[in-house]
Amino acid sequence: MPLTGWSRAPAPGVPYWRLSGFYLVYFASLGALVPYWGLYLASLGYGPGAIGELTAILTATKVVAPNVWGWIAERRGAPMAVVRLASALAALSFAGVYLGSGYRWLALVLTVFSFFWNAVLPQLEATTFSHLREGVYRYTHIRVWGSVGFVLSVAGLGGVLDRHGAGILPAVVLALMGGIWVSTLLVPERTLGHLALGHEPIGRVLRRRPVIALLTACFLAQASHGPYYAFYSIYLEGHGYSHAGIGELWALGVTVEVLLFVFMHRLLARFRLRPLFLAALGLTALRWLLIGLWPERVGVLVAAQVLHAASFGVFHAVAVQFVHRFFAGRHHGRGQALYSSMSFGAGGALGTLLAGYAWDAFGPEAVFLGAAVTAAASFGVVARWLDEPAPIPVPAAR
Repeated sequence: MPLTGWSRAPAPGVPYWRLSGFYLVYFASLGALVPYWGLYLASLGYGPGAIGELTAILTATKVVAPNVWGWIAERRGAPMAVVRLASALAALSFAGVYLGSGYRWLALVLTVFSFFWNAVLPQLEATTFSHLREGVYRYTHIRVWGSVGFVLSVAGLGGVLDRHGAGILPAVVLALMGGIWVSTLLVPERTLGHLALGHEPIGRVLRRRPVIALLTACFLAQASHGPYYAFYSIYLEGHGYSHAGIGELWALGVTVEVLLFVFMHRLLARFRLRPLFLAALGLTALRWLLIGLWPERVGVLVAAQVLHAASFGVFHAVAVQFVHRFFAGRHHGRGQALYSSMSFGAGGALGTLLAGYAWDAFGPEAVFLGAAVTAAASFGVVARWLDEPAPIPVPAAR
């Protein structure tokens, strides 16, 4: 029996399993890197400040890289060519972690690696929407496999690190990077046609109040995630949780995200984007409050991880729909790149950096309370300035 919401077959011509395979491997690499990279750096002797700085590099390059590679893809009209090249160079550059463990060397390796790695996902997202065309509401049926990959990776690695130590992490990440490159070879090229709605100058699009509000809200929302992505594992380890237990909590968060993505197309069909966005941001603020105030209570942490379905699942599914409507036609790839740059790039980097500096100065609990305030500010931006976008016509493919 198929899962409810999955009973209808993918639209003809959509390379469903090839796209899903890419998301599976890409987010499996994220599931290895994000939860455990801080623990790996701690095993090398780095303190919270240095961990925050080195981790922030992974997101800071998203400010520049997606836009540079998005411009190249737009000029060439071949986003998948960019994805294949960038994924290969990312794998090669990450191997540099084996050549040294000094701060400056790791900073250089992470900068080069993440410049290529952060080029991959925005262009793949644009390609996915190009394949889906009028079936964009089914995006979550493909994206859900990324969440599955993350769950498998984070849940499996917790016990492995308990047995073998954090030193094994680079080998796992490197193997998954190679898998990303192989998966890109299977995804066919497809780009959107240059419709009149896509000929509006990009500068005019960026000056619209709703677009500014969207990018600002995404920046603040992902800044609030900075302490979570960089220090959640270290935070729990400090409260006596094992690596296996930490991995299970990470996996729980993404498991509920998987379930959310299964049914997300129904929520998108039933509710407008703006109320869904507001609900996601409000629940994000609640999540950081729970983690900051009651880390010793497993039941509270479980409830907080269940809210990952809203703080990332609903947030991301709605945000890419906003981007799809605001950045039409040939600007779609650029729009996805800007969304990635402002949210996961600038927002994530600033949130991670500030969390690292504040961790020792004010304490972990205060850092998570600050994250809750930041998420609440994002809620305020959406409530005040972000309007519901109108649906756009479906572009022809070429």
